[in-house]
Amino acid sequence: MVRIALGQINATVGDLDGNAEKMATWAARATDEGADLVCFPELAITGYPPEDLVLRRDFLDDNLVALARLAAATRVCAPILTGFVDRSTRGIHNAAAVLHGGGLIKRYHKIQLPNTGVFDERRYFAPGADACTIRIASAAVGVSICEDAWHPGPPFETYGRMGAGVVANINGSPYHMRKSAERLEIIRARARETGAWVVYVNSVGGQDELVFDGGSMVVAPDGELVYHAPMFEEDLLVVDLDVPAAAQDFPGSGTPATSKRGVADPQRSPWPDHGPAEIYGALVLGLRDYVRKNGFHDVALGLSGGIDSSLVAVLAADALGPENVRALAMPSPYSSAGSVDDAVEVASRLGIRLDEIRIDDVFKSYLGALDDVFAGTDQGLAEENLQARVRGNLLMAISNKFGCMVLATGNKSEMACGYSTLYGDLAGGFAPIKDVPKTLVYELCEWRNQRSDPPPIPERVMTKPPSAELRPDQKDTDSLPPYDDLDAIIEAYVEDGLSPDDIILAGANPEYVERAVRLIDTAEYKRRQSPPGVKITPKAFGKDRRMPITDRYRKT
Repeated sequence: MVRIALGQINATVGDLDGNAEKMATWAARATDEGADLVCFPELAITGYPPEDLVLRRDFLDDNLVALARLAAATRVCAPILTGFVDRSTRGIHNAAAVLHGGGLIKRYHKIQLPNTGVFDERRYFAPGADACTIRIASAAVGVSICEDAWHPGPPFETYGRMGAGVVANINGSPYHMRKSAERLEIIRARARETGAWVVYVNSVGGQDELVFDGGSMVVAPDGELVYHAPMFEEDLLVVDLDVPAAAQDFPGSGTPATSKRGVADPQRSPWPDHGPAEIYGALVLGLRDYVRKNGFHDVALGLSGGIDSSLVAVLAADALGPENVRALAMPSPYSSAGSVDDAVEVASRLGIRLDEIRIDDVFKSYLGALDDVFAGTDQGLAEENLQARVRGNLLMAISNKFGCMVLATGNKSEMACGYSTLYGDLAGGFAPIKDVPKTLVYELCEWRNQRSDPPPIPERVMTKPPSAELRPDQKDTDSLPPYDDLDAIIEAYVEDGLSPDDIILAGANPEYVERAVRLIDTAEYKRRQSPPGVKITPKAFGKDRRMPITDRYRKT
């Protein structure tokens, strides 16, 4: 019987000493619980992904110093497997270290380097070439890192051939919808191929636009999921594995089993249902960590009484506490009385501060200043956008005065089509629902409303037609296809990479497709200037989809 601890920790990129200190504390806890091996995530020393920090010599040196400090601090602990950045004559490596007795006794370099979507590992790292097997108690344990498990072949085929009883896979695997089920199938396949237990430990926490969802798991040699940790929270999962003794004397620590055996009794927390609960958890964690890890305590947002700003207000209150959220209602001459009332009601139900600042006079002064320049022209988009920019200025003034981060409230449907105002509603430090399509906004609001009484979002907010309220009787459908149609087109064109012709052949309205694709293609310059936001779809705008701003290729 081998006892392994999975340390599902929230590391912070660049906090080398803090990350090492956390691992030392958790390793001591795991040792007290009788663990024979303590596993921590990929690049846990540096935080993941460190990006261009790894190109700095001083950063690499300091990461090695932090690793040595961790080894010294855990001299009397069970062996530790953790991620760090290594260097060799072949280059820089995404690496795993086995620490024991105060030193580094084994190192492994990641063989499979992902280079798609948000991953740029070939930009930074040289691939490893060799498997690494250690002996823990009487068991042979193979070492692997994240992407190594996503492909048949090395190192897993090596471990299967050598008869390793356990393969530890340390991960920094970011979240998107339905990914946890995909991961489980991958790990099941590797377990069956190798005939080994696969111990999968994942990071948890937010890092810029990425959310690491945890969900660490242990899969038996027959592919059965035996244990798992919760999603979206730190956890120390300690498990007992019945592993045959190693058939050969693998080099490694050769540590004896500890005397504090007992029986590990891991609590199998339920996973979210891969629907709104899972997505909502990712948004809350991503928002909380972005705000806190960047040194902010409070946030501010414009609360219009519409569904998008209402959802962002609820997310902020859940993530940071209502006492740390302040909202501004900024009605213009075109704002309906009902929208203002709805903003007041949302703030009241959440218990967040709401200040009302009418922008009528400010808007008029802008128009007055532009009288001569605009003379002889009709009112239109310029005047509409002025209102949004006035609001952006007021929010940024609150931010500067009180030191709070402004949250932008735009959703993915708007970001896709450029249905937003630069330096207006795009202003802010973070956009929590930037990757959430409008139709999913409604689902999340309905799900969240079912979890408190009274529900935080009034029914009228859920049912009124979406409108920017920048001109009389304005509706979003004046400028955009209906959201049910639009979101399906965005998913097909942006996430699935289908051509406009393919989307039409699949049954979409040709007029809607032509309009949506044209808007998506011409809005890239706006998206480049928008705040970062939580990635929840397989292909978010940003690193997942890197399109040129200057681009004349058109298929419609």
